[in-house]
Amino acid sequence: MRELGYTINSITKGNMNKLLLVLCFISNALLLEAKDVKVLSPDKKTVLIITASLGNENTLSYSISYKGSPVIANSPLGLEFENESPLSENLAIVSVKRNLVNEKWKPVYGEKNSYTDHYNEVTIQFKERKEPYRLFSITSRVYNEGAAFKYNVVTDKQIAITRELTGFKFTKDYTSWIAGAAQAKYSKGSISKTVNGTERPYVIEMGQNRFIALGEAALVDHARMKFNRSPKDSLMLVATLDGKSVYNANFSTPWRFVMIAESAGKLLENNHFILNLNHPSALADASWIKPGKVIREVTLTTTGGKASIDFAAKHNLQYIEFDAGWYGHEYDNASSALAVNVDPSRSTGPLALQEIIDYGKLKGVGVILYVNQRALSRQLDSILPLFKSWGVKGMKYGFVNVGSQQNTSWLHEAVRKAADNQLMVDIHDEYRPTGYSRTYPNLLTQEGIRGEEESPDNYQVLITMFTRMVAGAGDFTNCYFAPRVNDMGSHASQMAKAICIYSPWQFVYWYDRPADSPRQKGGAGATASAISEIPDLSFYDALPTVWEDTKVIEGKIGEFGTIARKNGDDWYVGTLTDKARNFVLPLNFLSKNKRYEATIYADDASLSTPTKLAIKKMNVNALTVLNIQLLTKNGQAIIIRPIKN
Repeated sequence: MRELGYTINSITKGNMNKLLLVLCFISNALLLEAKDVKVLSPDKKTVLIITASLGNENTLSYSISYKGSPVIANSPLGLEFENESPLSENLAIVSVKRNLVNEKWKPVYGEKNSYTDHYNEVTIQFKERKEPYRLFSITSRVYNEGAAFKYNVVTDKQIAITRELTGFKFTKDYTSWIAGAAQAKYSKGSISKTVNGTERPYVIEMGQNRFIALGEAALVDHARMKFNRSPKDSLMLVATLDGKSVYNANFSTPWRFVMIAESAGKLLENNHFILNLNHPSALADASWIKPGKVIREVTLTTTGGKASIDFAAKHNLQYIEFDAGWYGHEYDNASSALAVNVDPSRSTGPLALQEIIDYGKLKGVGVILYVNQRALSRQLDSILPLFKSWGVKGMKYGFVNVGSQQNTSWLHEAVRKAADNQLMVDIHDEYRPTGYSRTYPNLLTQEGIRGEEESPDNYQVLITMFTRMVAGAGDFTNCYFAPRVNDMGSHASQMAKAICIYSPWQFVYWYDRPADSPRQKGGAGATASAISEIPDLSFYDALPTVWEDTKVIEGKIGEFGTIARKNGDDWYVGTLTDKARNFVLPLNFLSKNKRYEATIYADDASLSTPTKLAIKKMNVNALTVLNIQLLTKNGQAIIIRPIKN
């Protein structure tokens, strides 16, 4: 203590006060000059370091490591504004606030019945060292599953973000899976081959036991982020925004995240990470939110509507959906979704919609209505209370505009307004989820996926499983009797996909129609395949759409994958492959000391039936190991139920 002019033994009460003042001054000075702020995951395997450099670079940056190895090398942070200097340099650290959270929460529905939210959080407040001395902060969270950060800006005037400076620097040209749009094909590439506008989450393989996913969470009222390759560095990705984001008061950006796992399957299994970065449910009462299976009504007729309801009631489906055309041509601005006016190019009608809705109530089957963006943008505030008065259970928002701050804000407001009218929502086309279903669980599902309207083969599906599905639920429009099934894979793989591709509203029989539904001359009703009452239907009859537990048993992106999901006491297993393979499947996820019956739905090319699907039963337990043989682009689905004594 002599450096401060005191000895321990000679400190008087007055000197003690002076000493405390000196120590306080030194402490504050050291804090202001601090260079690195380190945040560790609860298990201490992941380290995020945020650096306010005071050297020649004089810039803000960060890095992430896992088990001592770099995941993201030193990369830039910051924001650029219209008509103002960027927030990225000449910064002093004003304060560092730390927080530890370890809690569990229960979703209204999900891939599991509870999620762990465990992280270390640090908020670092910065102030510019020169005029205009602006304040802002970065909040970072480090979980065992990855790291995330967001910018918090203090402003008392209108401010417009024109560019984000966030980068993601890599040390090698790692393998990655690239899609330039939400519904585009995926291609296997690398960091240096990243196309501008690459979708998120962006999955990258850094080694045999290291996979990461880059993305954003809690995108509500900001311009959407995607990824560009830096023009100056082929191993640097940069965040790119779909236009300006304008604010008139203090605001926070969406989270930017880096998920980290030791396998592609674990990355998928940890996708609740994105939900954790969103606010808890804003709904005091969510009892009206009911997931379930949906069949599309393709004829747009009263007869077809009632036939679909009868089929749904018989086969344990919860909803029917009237798609485009029920209120006129969806691309005609003159078409009003306030009344039924069937598009003659799709159906000759007639369609007594209220009669069908009332009929569905008697049978316990709800009705969902599709409305295109053109009508939504003009009539939303009238549509929602009207549909509620009709007894409609939910809506599918079609061809929504996405990307810009204005479109993003409008769409999430439309979800909130639907909740005010107790209407569930499915968003179609280019919208990809960032976890808003936690805050507004009436947003059950969304497309933003290369579903079966695009006839993806198993190779594409097995990329989608471990990339797009990290983001959350995907409306895949599963079909079964349509000819395209044979082009995509097999009938057993269709069943497996219905297990592997999670969606609380699971559309099934998408290109199919009940046998007593009338064939139409135009529209989907003209081409839809008739559903045959065959034993295969027992799988879809039993299929749940939400789960109490999910285990990704194995997976290799684009090659194969097996997922086991639990509902009640029953387990559902789906497995898919691109190329022929034989493997063993231990059933050690089953409860010990219990006996089960497994119903196996498998492809059998030797059968003369149209679907060439074999169904067999066998007794199993937790010690059973199944030997599974799959041909090219095939799959298998298994339902495992306890044997009641």
